[in-house]
Amino acid sequence: MQKAIVVYYLSEKKNNLSDLNQLLQEGWKVVSQSAMSGTGGGPVYSLVIIEKD
Repeated sequence: MQKAIVVYYLSEKKNNLSDLNQLLQEGWKVVSQSAMSGTGGGPVYSLVIIEKD
């Protein structure tokens, strides 16, 4: 089974990295990652595809 998650980073306190880390702890593995933005010092978004058997 695969799942897509949009990871965002606005600042040290405004991000969802903990959501991705939780999924990785549950046994999900990263299949691919694609940057969606990230120029000019603004928010950074990335599409991450994860997979679990």
